[in-house]
Amino acid sequence: MSGFLQAVITLTMVCYGLAMLLALCRALRGPTAQDRVLAIDFLTIVAMLLMLVVGIRYASDTYFEPALLLALFGFVSSTACAKFLLRGEVIE
Repeated sequence: MSGFLQAVITLTMVCYGLAMLLALCRALRGPTAQDRVLAIDFLTIVAMLLMLVVGIRYASDTYFEPALLLALFGFVSSTACAKFLLRGEVIE
């Protein structure tokens, strides 16, 4: 792996870490429940992307399946939270 690619991957990981920190602040300080759900959804997306970048960095396939599961569970949980906030119940 070239030095330029390593520097770009490191910069990407730092940017993702900063984005996760800002999303965590929004999740803790959010004035409404909708802001908190959106921040947590964004946090799961950035965590999935960070896992994919780590997998590319270490040239390992081990990180790709957990990233896929995180994307799946993040989608299902954000859909369930949105339905709960909209109707007040998840299962009809």
